[in-house]
Amino acid sequence: MATSLPLLPPSRTEPDGSAVVRVLSYNIRSMRDDTTALARVISACAPDLVLLQEAPRFFRWRKKLARLAAASGQVILSGGGSAAGPAILCTLRATVERTEDVLLPLTPGQHRRGFATAVVRFGGARLGVLSCHLSLEKDERYTQGGMLLDRLAGMGAEHAIAGGDLNERPGGRTFARLAETLQDCWATAPWGDEHTWTRTDPPRRIDAIFATKGIEVLGCGVPIGHPGVTETDLRAATDHLPVLAALRIPAN
Repeated sequence: MATSLPLLPPSRTEPDGSAVVRVLSYNIRSMRDDTTALARVISACAPDLVLLQEAPRFFRWRKKLARLAAASGQVILSGGGSAAGPAILCTLRATVERTEDVLLPLTPGQHRRGFATAVVRFGGARLGVLSCHLSLEKDERYTQGGMLLDRLAGMGAEHAIAGGDLNERPGGRTFARLAETLQDCWATAPWGDEHTWTRTDPPRRIDAIFATKGIEVLGCGVPIGHPGVTETDLRAATDHLPVLAALRIPAN
């Protein structure tokens, strides 16, 4: 594992209206672990957008998610129980245009899945955002990948990102389907560590951030060695590792 990292660019709005936006994607395992460590990891990454998977979705889920948002300097944008787990948090830097929680078709015997979505603005940059957690079953997962692409295309935003737990490694059918249309941000500008699921041998990259072609990827990866992010907190916070990306979004 890396012990130190070059710093990703900070969030900022450029004179031409374009925006550098920091995005974090993180499977938080229903906040069943150390939520204080989880909030510290999120805060240290200084994201403008947090794409969560396995957010609380049962008893008092809104209250639990609100506590995490407040502890990490964020506000709830969309999702949670109403999207079957995916959620989006953001800072007050984002101007929210609209949000929508989407429930996907339920396959008997499988978990309900959904998308948390939003369209936001940073300066003169307008951005579609989607958080997802795809199926463990390969055929259903492939279908959901197609639904993800359709949903991004239907947002009416020239630039868009999607992030989440794909339950699949690069080279898998669904991962490849997404990477054919979108930029796999790690592959485009690798930074930090690669693997997000370390409980297997070998470890795997099954969490990712994708961006439409017009977005400039400045760096993307697991923020091990990032200032304020400790391996102790990463191990205590949840069973996945987060993915952090810095992206330059053109002005619309």
